[in-house]
Amino acid sequence: MTQGTLNLDVRQAGNASILDVQGDITAASEQTLMDAYTQASGAKSIILNFSGLEYMNSGGIGLLVTLLVRANRQKQKLLAFGLTEHYKQIFELTRLDEAITIHDSEQDAVASA
Repeated sequence: MTQGTLNLDVRQAGNASILDVQGDITAASEQTLMDAYTQASGAKSIILNFSGLEYMNSGGIGLLVTLLVRANRQKQKLLAFGLTEHYKQIFELTRLDEAITIHDSEQDAVASA
């Protein structure tokens, strides 16, 4: 399988920073994800927009856990939207949904932030 790539755009929405995911989240995505988090780290909440997520494996789940730990240390909320049913199930199985609040839309996530 060809190694995919990850592109992350960071934008502001009130007190939150939104990370727009485009592509694959795998172990190879660590630098891109952490750079985007650093760019967004001044916000009270970090919102992950998974609308453009094409693929995520166990290495990617591990990176989300790392991101969650960093956000918790900074007393930031971590929220998400745009997950497909498949990835919502993975969040439930891994119990990530208990730590990363999943919303149906960007508007809901921003309102909750």
